[in-house]
Amino acid sequence: MGILGDIKNAIFDGEENKIVELVKQALDEGQTASEILDKGLVEGIRATGDAFEKGEKFIPEMLLSSESMKRAMVILKPLLVEEGAGGGFGKAVLATVEGDVHDIGIELVGTMLETAGFEVRNMGPDVPTEDIVEAVKEDKPHIVGLSALLSNTMDVMPDVIEALADAGLRDSVKVMVGGAPVKQDFADEIGADGWAYDAASAVPKAKALRSQLPD
Repeated sequence: MGILGDIKNAIFDGEENKIVELVKQALDEGQTASEILDKGLVEGIRATGDAFEKGEKFIPEMLLSSESMKRAMVILKPLLVEEGAGGGFGKAVLATVEGDVHDIGIELVGTMLETAGFEVRNMGPDVPTEDIVEAVKEDKPHIVGLSALLSNTMDVMPDVIEALADAGLRDSVKVMVGGAPVKQDFADEIGADGWAYDAASAVPKAKALRSQLPD
């Protein structure tokens, strides 16, 4: 299986204590931070999401996987940012919508966007709509990324889009949505500009949307 397979399994199983040791071992063996992220961590969290959709895993287990991911990212984030040095691609504001205290995926998306050259403001979980609007006013981002893990909080997403429109900001940003219950048809229904299945697919989508906006 190899060390990357072990990392994938540790994320899937939510083994917080084991993941740090495995990531350090992978680095010692010559794996790059990007390889560990893409072929280990992302594969593990993607498998976790698939199991959640099939009813094989539940939110407490997803949270264990998320915590394992966070512990690994403490080690990898500075290395990833260094690998992706250059920046200047654009700005992004990310938030988990109000009422949802989960940040599964949003931190990983933020790190991956940073390595892709975006300047990222991650507002974290349970962010009021008005705070997101204020952040857009202040930062003037190209991308606004909204996340929800719970089906009853994904309905806040259209409220954010409407609030951006009411503030005269909607045309200046591209809104991306994601999270376990969020699908492409919902993104289309609420007028979002893009949807990403997971953190790995969020980066090319964000780049494509950024290219549609002026500098």
